[in-house]
Amino acid sequence: MVTVYDVAKRAGVSIATVSRALNDRSRVSPETRRRVREVAAELGYQPNDLARSLVGKATQTIALLLPDITNPFFPELVKGVQTVADERGHLLLLCHNADDEDKALRDLAMLRRKQVDGVILVAGALPGERFAEAAAGLPVVVMDRAVAVPQSTLVAVDHRAGARQATEYLLRLGHRAIAHVTGPEHVPVSAQRRAGWEDALRAAGIEPDERLVVPGDFQEDGGFAAGRVLARQRGRFTAVFTANDLTAIGLLASFQEQGIRVPQDVSVIGFDGIHLAAYTSPTLTTVAQPIFALGQRAAELLLDRLAGQEPPADVVTLDTALVIRDSTGPPPGDPPAATHPTSRTRVEESRA
Repeated sequence: MVTVYDVAKRAGVSIATVSRALNDRSRVSPETRRRVREVAAELGYQPNDLARSLVGKATQTIALLLPDITNPFFPELVKGVQTVADERGHLLLLCHNADDEDKALRDLAMLRRKQVDGVILVAGALPGERFAEAAAGLPVVVMDRAVAVPQSTLVAVDHRAGARQATEYLLRLGHRAIAHVTGPEHVPVSAQRRAGWEDALRAAGIEPDERLVVPGDFQEDGGFAAGRVLARQRGRFTAVFTANDLTAIGLLASFQEQGIRVPQDVSVIGFDGIHLAAYTSPTLTTVAQPIFALGQRAAELLLDRLAGQEPPADVVTLDTALVIRDSTGPPPGDPPAATHPTSRTRVEESRA
């Protein structure tokens, strides 16, 4: 059997250099890394993962903790993380906690027993204090939703700015009475997206109308129920900004059932940019997060940290993009806006 000693001897380097070169450690020149890998391939060397984990306390395994697996937003995140993990030779473990802090802590304890090298956390509503204590000493990258985990890096978009972007677009179309369907109260990004809606209205000299704020739950059912509530106030509003795309999809179905036409009677805009938004009827205008890129960047930062590199910042912010489709248009009675697309998709702008 070919061993690491054989590779080191043939390549003319130390055993430690072979280990660094094969594990993407930072203290090896590109030329040395290339030479070691060529020799390893020539000799047919296969690393002993168990021995490596016992000696170096590295298992080439990372974990991703998610609050939800039913929302199409999250599989796209997983795909981004998985792509980077595969490219860099790491196994990805997936845990679903449904915002249950006790389960998240049990998952974390299990992952520590499995000796995972690091964790990516999508925190949802977890308060963070108990999780932070349980994660002490374990490299952590937090994704999408901020939570107080010391020495972690957050990878996210500016949810408040994205919501303001959505509302500003409706204002540019001529809408002045814009309703909002919120996300769950206990999820921090819900408050951030509501704040962005309020910011845009106040900047336009419009005081947000609390009667046009309807609670939602980030799910289609919540959006459908919100549509029935809003229908009772028909005439008070001409557009709706929903806290996420699943809510908007439920709202569209609810309005259709009640004979409210979108966008002829009411415009609807969502947030997230999930794949399904391009296939609703009408197709959904949305503020799109770079979902796949969020997962990629989080995985890169975690694996770079495991390789000894310092993160570039405590918070890494990616841009959102306003994706204009058929669910938005001018208010009833206004002439069609020249900038409004018909049966096509247009990305108007991006914002960090």
